[in-house]
Formats: sequence, C-alpha cells, structure tokens
Amino acid sequence: MPIYEYRCKQCGIKFEKLVKLSTNTSEIECPRCGAQKAEKTVSLFGTSGSASSGSQSLGASCGPVG
Repeated sequence: MPIYEYRCKQCGIKFEKLVKLSTNTSEIECPRCGAQKAEKTVSLFGTSGSASSGSQSLGASCGPVG
C-alpha cells in the first residue's frame, strides 16, 4: 500500500496516509478536524547515491552542467 499526501479542504492541514489503491478520496478523513474533504497533493521524492563516475549525485539538479 502506497503512502499518499493529502490536504484537507476544510482546515488546510497537510497529512500523509497509507491507503489502498482502490480507496476513494472522499473516504479519507482529516486527522485534525475529521472532515472527509481531502484532496491528493503532488508529492516529490528524493534519491541518494552517486553516478557511475562518482562525480555527480543522482539527485543533482536537472539544469545544465558546466
């Protein structure tokens, strides 16, 4: 089961929830106010490690190098 990030439309709190893929967003309850008015937010992920040359991190910026 993946962890999704949500924002409550009623109180504005952001929270994470471990949910089944088939779970409807209207079933997600806010941990602060109890409202069932959550919306999925876009979440970012990070990576760690180094490239094969060892000179750049895999999480390096996508911008031009040099």
